[in-house]
This record gives sequence, C-alpha cells and structure tokens, in this order.
Amino acid sequence: MRVTSFKLLTIVLSITTIQSFAQISGQQTGNQYNTITTAVPFMRISPDARSGAMGDVGIAISPDANAQFWNVSKLAMSEKEMGISMTYTPWLKDLVQDIFLAYLTGYVKFGEADNKNQAVSASMRYFSLGDINYTDINAQPAGTGKPREFSFDLGYSRKLSDNLSIGLSGKYIHSNIINGAGNSGGVTYKPGNSFAVDFGVFYTKNLKFDEETGQGSSVNAGLAITNLGSKISYSNNRKDFIPTNLGLGLAYNYNIDEFNKLTIALDLNKLLVPSPQIIYDSTGAYVGQSYPYDKSLMSGVMSSFGDAPGGASEEIKEVMLGIGAEYSYQNQFFARAGYFYENKYKGDRRFLTVGVGVKYSIFGLNFAYLVPSGSGINRNPLSNTLRFSLMFDFDDLKNVVIGKKSDGDAGEKNERKEKKDTKK
Repeated sequence: MRVTSFKLLTIVLSITTIQSFAQISGQQTGNQYNTITTAVPFMRISPDARSGAMGDVGIAISPDANAQFWNVSKLAMSEKEMGISMTYTPWLKDLVQDIFLAYLTGYVKFGEADNKNQAVSASMRYFSLGDINYTDINAQPAGTGKPREFSFDLGYSRKLSDNLSIGLSGKYIHSNIINGAGNSGGVTYKPGNSFAVDFGVFYTKNLKFDEETGQGSSVNAGLAITNLGSKISYSNNRKDFIPTNLGLGLAYNYNIDEFNKLTIALDLNKLLVPSPQIIYDSTGAYVGQSYPYDKSLMSGVMSSFGDAPGGASEEIKEVMLGIGAEYSYQNQFFARAGYFYENKYKGDRRFLTVGVGVKYSIFGLNFAYLVPSGSGINRNPLSNTLRFSLMFDFDDLKNVVIGKKSDGDAGEKNERKEKKDTKK
C-alpha cells in the first residue's frame, strides 16, 4: 500500500530527522552529511514553552513542573511543594493543521514538615499525526489511518544535601505510526513499544548574596541521561534505537536588584546512538550508508562516543548546543530569547527563539515563538509557530486540598489563646 496524501511527508519526518543525506566523495569523509536517525523522535521535541523560548535549554535552569522532561532531579530542589504544567505545540503548522504535541506533567514534594526533600512526578505526552488516507498501487482507496504516539513517565527525586539532588524516572513509549497501513511484501507491520529510564543530577550554589540590597548570584549545573531504553520495532524484521541522549547544562542567575533578575543558560546534548557508517566502492566513491541495527542497547550507547566515520572531529559535530537568557521583573513578568545550533552535517537545525511569560499568584502562562528559518526540507517544523504552557504552582499542598483558613478563623483562634494565657 502507499499513501498518496501529502501527509506522507509528516510520517517520514516523524521517524527520521529533518535533514536529507548528500552523496559526497570518499575524500570528504570529515564533511560528510551523516545525520543520526532514531525511532520516536517526538521524545526529543521540547514540550515546554519556557525552555522553548530559550533555545531549548532546560537541564540546569531553575526547577518547575517541566523538569520532568529536562532533568527530573531538579524537582527535589523546587521552592514550591506542588506544580502542574500543560503545553500545546502545533507541528508543521505551515503545511498541515492537525498535527500537534500535547504535554501534561506534575509533581508533589514530601518529607518532614520543615524539610520536604523528596518529590514524585509524572507526565504524559501525546503526539498526533492527524488523519492519513491510504491507496493501493492502482490509486484506489485502501482505508484511513490515525498515526499516534504517546508516552507515560513516573519519576522520583531526592535532595542529598542543600546543594545536590538526584532523580530517576521510568517511562513507557507507544508508537503507532503505521496505523491502518496493513502489511506488504511479507512484512508484518505493528505498533512499536519501548520501556526506558531517565537519570539526572542537579547542583546549585550561591556565589554571593547581600540581604540588604537583595542582590546576589548563583550557579546551577545539571547532567541528564534520558530515554535510555529498549529498541523499538514496527515490523518483524528490524529494531530501531530510541533517542537516548546525554545532556549537560549550566545556568548563571544574577539578582540585579530586588525587582530584576537575569538568567543565562547553556545546554550541550549528544545522542547516545550509533552513527551510520559510510559505504564506499573500490574506487573510493560514496555508495551509501549502513545502520548498525544489530547492536544491543548498551553496545550502541558505548560505541556512540567513538564510532563516527570521520573520527573525533565528527564526534564533536554530533554535539548540539542551546543557549538562552531569561529576564524577570518581580518574578512576575518574563522576557526570553535563545539560539539552538546543530552542525550542518548532522541535521542542520539552527534557529532563534523568543518568548514571554507572566505569573500571578499560583497561575503562570508562557509563550514561545520560533523565528522562521530555512526552506523546503530544511525548514524547521516549528517555524512560525506559537506554543504555550499553562502552569500552576502551590506553596502548600494542604491548602489545595482543604483550603486556607480565613483570617476570621485565625483571629478567633488567637483570641481564644490569649484568653487562656490571661487566666493562667
């Protein structure tokens, strides 16, 4: 069967990266287009409008509910006892209207009354590729499909000290991108399933602080290994790696004064997935690429640090960089900007991002916009797209369940206490 709808493009984009492969002679191995591809790349789409406005940095910035995606260990360091976030991200908006990523996440801290040093968290992401119309080889209708992908996460994080925390989460991934396509050529197609874990470490340190002026600074550092899990299969003859990723992050926070604060952050990411190998003929001319599907999970992870055909220089090209800044006024109004860079031989994603946010009491709303860049197959799927996150932060979980006591109730209680003390 074949798909005559233009949405064939969207399926291809959902299971590969956005960059096509070029055929270059063997004498140019160091500058060979050699993009790493994985299954379920929706697991690496930023579901957070705050980080999305900062060039997709999130490993070491201050914690909020979306830390479940970036670095689960940050949640134990959260200043709030409970948080919830919901994000909606249109995908390929300039081409089609019914593809989107939805994300829901939340956490709750617990522990001793004066030292809630642990947190449990959960999230769900849902990626819809809309509706697909299939036809057979004679261009006759052959049914419709609704490709869908989703994942569920459950995490735990804990403070080891006032400055250091760790976290671990497990996840289930389901990918049904061939829904309705049937079987062909002796190959049985089926939905793919995978189980994976995330691991994170977060460190924060105050550099200086003046209690009188409110001025001060701090630095955060984070490490996160995400999507470390079983390979996924859509057929009876092949298994693909999921996007296991190693991320390192740094963030510098500076309190300009009691009202104004600036954060500058940097993230470095590398896929822990084997690189495609280049095939040449006897004359040294480029023939194609081979993919190490036969490698095991851990073999693929370990070899990913040194298997690039171009050697160390190509391994360095596989590192993606994000840099972002956030300015806040009274911790209520936020302006953000960032830049994301990926080497042109490894995917060529390069884009500027901007965004704003507002927070009032327990309620927060963030917006992110990716400045249009590229054209054709190189155009970023999020170009010209406005995505948003709705957030709720609670200082005291008890108040969420039973509600705060009124000032009258508190005053009456104090009055009774005073009378009792007077009698004594």
